[in-house]
Amino acid sequence: MAKVPFITKEKAEEIIQKFPTPFHIYDEKGIRENARRLKQAFAWNKGFKEFFAVKATPTPAILQILKEEGCGTDCSSYAELLMSKKCGFGCSEIMFSSNDTPEEEFRFAKEVGAIINLDDITHIEMLERVCGVPETICCRYNPGGKFSISTTIMDNPGDAKYGMTREQIRDAFLQLKAKGARNFGIHSFLASNTVSNEYYPTLAKILFRLAVELQQETGVHISFINLSGGVGVPYTPDKEPNDIMVIGQGVKEAFEEILVPAGMGDVSIYTELGRFMLAPYGHLVTKAIHEKHIYKEYIGVDACAANLMRPAMYGAYHHITVLGKENAPCDHVYDVTGSLCENNDKFAIDRSLPKIDKGDILVIHDTGAHGFAMGYNYNGRLHSAELLLREDGSVIEIRRPETVEDYFATLEGFWDCI
Repeated sequence: MAKVPFITKEKAEEIIQKFPTPFHIYDEKGIRENARRLKQAFAWNKGFKEFFAVKATPTPAILQILKEEGCGTDCSSYAELLMSKKCGFGCSEIMFSSNDTPEEEFRFAKEVGAIINLDDITHIEMLERVCGVPETICCRYNPGGKFSISTTIMDNPGDAKYGMTREQIRDAFLQLKAKGARNFGIHSFLASNTVSNEYYPTLAKILFRLAVELQQETGVHISFINLSGGVGVPYTPDKEPNDIMVIGQGVKEAFEEILVPAGMGDVSIYTELGRFMLAPYGHLVTKAIHEKHIYKEYIGVDACAANLMRPAMYGAYHHITVLGKENAPCDHVYDVTGSLCENNDKFAIDRSLPKIDKGDILVIHDTGAHGFAMGYNYNGRLHSAELLLREDGSVIEIRRPETVEDYFATLEGFWDCI
């Protein structure tokens, strides 16, 4: 099995004439269609809203597309809040979910009208002191232990630094109510990149039951429940992708089973997806520039881990297509490497691929989320450009490549020394 790129060899060659490799490119048509599918899957819930996780792809042109499709943003820092504000997201269109939060970030979040999602009960004192408790507030829940679906352990919330215990979230609601909060939300993130239609419905049941209990125990009005992220994508070509329509229906069934009988049928459902929204609609496009034959066969490309960190950091799999050789036999085994002075700077290890020649164009799949965003400058390597493939087939640059002048810009007086 193989993944199919959204650009052909001919299109890539055309693009490279104007924008040299390496670069990240995003598929506008795919992004819009996916956002519409998500909205359709949760259309049964009157207050549904997707708050795109800005950390996944912090690029204004992408945020603008999602804004046009009715999405908000989920932010975790001052810079992400500022970007959202400058992109035109207004009150109640921004969620602020941070941890170990500095005072100035709470203050700015309140200023831009973001819905503040508190990670810990001890943050209430700081929030009240620096900007006051808003009428609408959210708290993050961590049930502890291990989170499992059926007999499969998906993750270990008990080891995660995020969220409040059951007792703490109840006490937090009571404190916040006493300080003037009127509308409450519950948020939780229990597993990352799940490729299972069961994750959201299972999480929903946990949070819906918690909501009923908390409303009864504290008398607060719970207006929304944020299922956060965690719905993932299949990085390997042998896995079936999540079916968002099935997922939406599963959450609806849990909603009707638990919340409606409790008189809480007005609760809005929020999601906070990043990877699901963007990963499949981004490619890292790079060119083979070297080949090496020692104890293994190596193909060196002009991208490196500074452009895509996940394989080096996590050993993550990203599928690779050699453009123009999609139907050629994968009868060669390569490590596909970058130029960093680190042996983990490899996009693939012992990967069966067609014969690769210098000058071949490689597409590295599923880089639309947590790709460019995790870039760094080790070895003085510079961030690459970001491009957008428009629905009409045209390509525009939405972030220029970093220059050496950018790299040295924070070094006071550097240019005076040379």
